[in-house]
Amino acid sequence: MVIFHHDALIIGGGVAGMTAALRLAKAGRKVAVICKRKLSVCCSWYAQGGLAAVPIIGGKPIEGDSFQDHVTDTLRAGAGLCNEAVVQHYVKNAFKTVIEPLIEDGVAFTKSHDPTGSRGFPYSLHQEGGHSAPRIFHVSDYTGRAIMERLFGLALAHPNISIFEEHMAIDLISSAKLEKMH
Repeated sequence: MVIFHHDALIIGGGVAGMTAALRLAKAGRKVAVICKRKLSVCCSWYAQGGLAAVPIIGGKPIEGDSFQDHVTDTLRAGAGLCNEAVVQHYVKNAFKTVIEPLIEDGVAFTKSHDPTGSRGFPYSLHQEGGHSAPRIFHVSDYTGRAIMERLFGLALAHPNISIFEEHMAIDLISSAKLEKMH
């Protein structure tokens, strides 16, 4: 039997799993990521649209957008199914905690064709269904694939990250441990 020693175990190799693995590994932790399929078959890979976030310049939303507008749009589109406190937290923090780290990690979001940028912003921002302003960060029409290719590359190259493809989380429970539970 092979025994592995890690500080953290992440189940799932999509954007959330890879982001968590990279952040933990950069902090010096040994991380294991298990995926039930090959890395390139995760749901995140197939996401085409983009990521919604109010673009920030100089600590403030760009002209023509606001946190409150994004919250309103999200709650309206969610048809009463959204937790308003969660929506407010996400909207307020999405640019700083999602978009900026992805840019820092080398995700090449599509740049604006306008040399002055979209409303003073250097990235091309789409306006998709339910949004009252352009705030969708994208990589052409293959955003998920572009993000995942970059995160996979970083994770595979990091010495503190071990990736186990085609493994099921349930397999972590051995039959000997199951017998002890009964």
